[in-house]
Amino acid sequence: MAKILIVEDNPMNRDMLSRRLIRSGHYVLMAGDGRQGITSAQTENPDLILMDMSLPEIDGWEATRRLKSDKTTRRIPVIALTAHAMSSDRQKCMEAGCDDYDTKPVDYQRLTAKIQAALQTGAMS
Repeated sequence: MAKILIVEDNPMNRDMLSRRLIRSGHYVLMAGDGRQGITSAQTENPDLILMDMSLPEIDGWEATRRLKSDKTTRRIPVIALTAHAMSSDRQKCMEAGCDDYDTKPVDYQRLTAKIQAALQTGAMS
């Protein structure tokens, strides 16, 4: 399956997501802030990134902008995960370079569909 980087500062959210993804057959990497997320993406070359937008050090919007402006990481699909659920928040995530957007609390079935779609799109680009 895929190598997925979870960039999330909440340990409970990281744990819940990583367990579900591992059970689904994915290999999971984790980062606790935006700076670690950027470094992990550059060194580990994941197939997909789940990016919390409210992060310490560097927030998810800035981390995504940096990843998408770097030729070595720009092809990696980024799905924003955020408690911000307004339509303007979705637009802000997409403008930062996210490939998709999902809200917290996470609906795992919906997120799984978005992960599969992003991985298929990423494989084609």
